[in-house]
Amino acid sequence: MKKSFSLMLAWRYLNPRRAWISSITMISVLGVLLGVLVLVVVMAVFAGLEMEQKKRLLGFSPHLLLQYTETGERFNEIGDWGAVVERMQRIPGVVASYPHIEDNAVLDSSDLQRPVNYQAVDTQDALQMKGVEEILDHENFPGSSADLGLDARAVVSSLMADQFHWQLGDKINLYSTRNFQEVLSAYKTTEQALTRDRFAADISALKKLIVDEWKEESNGFVMSRAQADVLNRLYPIYETDDLREPERKAIESILSVYDRAEHRPATDTFLFATGTKAECKSHLDTLMNADKDQLDADVLKNIKSIILPREVEIVGVFQASQMVKMPDLFVPLPLAQSLSGLGDGVQGVALRIDDAYQADAFLSRILPQLEQGWVAFTWADQYAQFFSLISQQRLMMYFVLSFIVLISAFSMMAVMFTVTIQKKKEIGVMKALGATPGQIMRVFLYQGTLLGIAGSMLGVLLGRLVIHGRGGLQEALRHLGFDPFSSRLTGFKVLPAYMDLREQLFIGCMGLVLCMLASLVPAFFASRHDAAKSLRNL
Repeated sequence: MKKSFSLMLAWRYLNPRRAWISSITMISVLGVLLGVLVLVVVMAVFAGLEMEQKKRLLGFSPHLLLQYTETGERFNEIGDWGAVVERMQRIPGVVASYPHIEDNAVLDSSDLQRPVNYQAVDTQDALQMKGVEEILDHENFPGSSADLGLDARAVVSSLMADQFHWQLGDKINLYSTRNFQEVLSAYKTTEQALTRDRFAADISALKKLIVDEWKEESNGFVMSRAQADVLNRLYPIYETDDLREPERKAIESILSVYDRAEHRPATDTFLFATGTKAECKSHLDTLMNADKDQLDADVLKNIKSIILPREVEIVGVFQASQMVKMPDLFVPLPLAQSLSGLGDGVQGVALRIDDAYQADAFLSRILPQLEQGWVAFTWADQYAQFFSLISQQRLMMYFVLSFIVLISAFSMMAVMFTVTIQKKKEIGVMKALGATPGQIMRVFLYQGTLLGIAGSMLGVLLGRLVIHGRGGLQEALRHLGFDPFSSRLTGFKVLPAYMDLREQLFIGCMGLVLCMLASLVPAFFASRHDAAKSLRNL
């Protein structure tokens, strides 16, 4: 039996009633088609989402971030950042260089509180401002602006605006989380006993020294080494973290008097100027006569200035997505410095380069121009976990949806078994005429291959058609009241998609191979039929 005849016979079995196509063949092709179509569409959408996420991130995030550390354990505040910005700006390939701050604060709006992340925007940097302007949501919030000025303005995410029902011009309060440590320290201070009670032995020795033992000579007050050791015992007390401020200042003043004393090595004594004793006694009286309730009231009163919120006006809303890692607010640089407790400093220096995807290679040009202690991160390093999660999700989706094609192949296998039973007599005739088992197998393998080719090709073509018309399909679903891909969730009015022809060809080939493998089993059993039994239909 020649190969061409086997192919003709396989085609004949696909169309046994001489119709355009049999229902069994149509069902088999449809199963493969749907499996390939779903895989093509979903993978294209995932690829499009990943590309758009990277595009949005690179629109406002630094391509390279430079930070400084002295110990290697934590990053230090950068005070003289202006010189670094200017030096980086002169490097060929650097499009922009600007200060970077990204931190968190506590938001208070309409009696609701929640932590938020904010990113500083240097309003003097045109490229950074352009990045914020490009993601503004003008459709849902017309009039949105990136004009942050110098202070008291913010551009917020659409997710936050929806959650709190904000409109342009609304005011929100931001509390710096950096102040909370000061608040906790202040409360911890009020829980402690007064210094005269906590360090009673040391303060009693100090009182005895100043009042009873310190004698005046003609040229001033003289103190022996043993007496000076009483003052030395004040240093550990002064370094205690939870002292009340008036008590700390009193001890500091006594120690400053001690530091001004003249040391006489010959006699190992210390000479103090006239009037020193009265000065020290005045500070000692502050320690001995301190009123705990009054001191605690002063400490708690100062907390008000520590936790004072910053009122900020919303001037713009940018289109955010739950699928893209973005800050909750963009605020001007001075406000970010205030909220992060950096004063005039910044956390790092951000760089934007010609080609963000060459950031790793660009490091070799940056690192030689930095002093020891500077560390550089690429945008891929900063968002490594985020993009790793996206890749894992895409791989998992690939794995799960591949089972749809596999199930279609199993369905086709069942159909092929049915065909081999229906053609049992014809198989017996072919064997009686001298057909070998290999030739019989070839007939059904060709049949499965034709089904695989038809289903895979149509699946890829229809998948590309669905991707091309996805906007119209989404709009039609919205009119029906069903919107599974809401722009509020995805951040995109039309789902992004990227059609990779190589990937689609791979999916089509995978569907074809699975169909060929599925037809192999029924083809093998068909070739094992006994000719005599097949003719008797046993």
